[in-house]
Amino acid sequence: MSSATFQLEQGAVFAPDGIPLHYGDLAGEYQSALTAAVLMDRSHEGRLLLRGGDRLALIHRISTNDVEKLPEHEGKPTIFTSPIGRVIDRITIYNTGETALVLTDPGRGQAVSNMIRRNIFFNDNLQIEDIAPTTRQFVIAGAKADAVIAEFTSDAVNTSVLSSHQVTVENDQVMLSRVTPVAKSQWSIIAAESAAERVWHALLQIGNAQGLRAAGSLAYNALRVRSGRPAAGHELSSEYIPLEIGLWDEVSFTKGCYTGQEIIARMESRGKLARTIIQLELERPVEANTPLHLEGREIGMLTSCAAAPDGINYGIGVVKTATAQPGLTLTANEAAAKIKGLAGVQPAAEH
Repeated sequence: MSSATFQLEQGAVFAPDGIPLHYGDLAGEYQSALTAAVLMDRSHEGRLLLRGGDRLALIHRISTNDVEKLPEHEGKPTIFTSPIGRVIDRITIYNTGETALVLTDPGRGQAVSNMIRRNIFFNDNLQIEDIAPTTRQFVIAGAKADAVIAEFTSDAVNTSVLSSHQVTVENDQVMLSRVTPVAKSQWSIIAAESAAERVWHALLQIGNAQGLRAAGSLAYNALRVRSGRPAAGHELSSEYIPLEIGLWDEVSFTKGCYTGQEIIARMESRGKLARTIIQLELERPVEANTPLHLEGREIGMLTSCAAAPDGINYGIGVVKTATAQPGLTLTANEAAAKIKGLAGVQPAAEH
């Protein structure tokens, strides 16, 4: 994906994938997400459009959540798992009427498309279009994100979490969706590539009164780790089953079979997992995939770490459940790592 000239003019420093890393003021971007709102380019996240009468039924058949009767304009996260219940990929699927929109983690669009295609049987009515090459995806996130959205569509902010809408920004049609937030509230805006520059500038102008400013992926990652949200290549990996990484709300225990269902159901029925996901604060930055120790004994893994601009080093880890005690201090590469609490959605929230 090529870098956007209109973002370069605003001072963007780009990653090799064409996504802005920052705009020259990482601390300001991060603080704006916590107190106001930020506009970020997330076009490296996958975007697939599904057509055909089996567009929801097939995803329902091969993933963890109950999405077959998803109401129009609503979405749900769901997970593809291996035969032994380990995470392969996580998506959010929206019923957008005659189509379904699938959003993936960064760089996972093609892998998800391939998985869906492998599961299409000869009598399934489903066509897949990868719309990432012809669109761009922006995100508005932060404490005042809803107030920014209300400036051009007051109806949307009164709808449920994970809802979708077709709206107009200036004179351009865009798809607006609530997504799982990394900072208070978060919205995805998908615009045609030909309209991307106009929509970007229009959003910044519309959100000016709420303090909206451009931010890059470094701020996003710090917010992600701070919020304890799992990500592809970190917590979303073949090392873990969904329940171990706080995704209890993305698994249906009443739907029919799917790949890995027996293992996940067995783990749920036991009432206690061997491992669980935690949020950490570290005394210094530590590389991900570093073992976590308690009194010299390895009890888990540091799966993500981010040095936030406010000087706090946030981490996510997966540890033995018996050691997941808030206030307990672990070590990661000899750095102190204090457990702040559990991450994600835990079983108590579902049962």
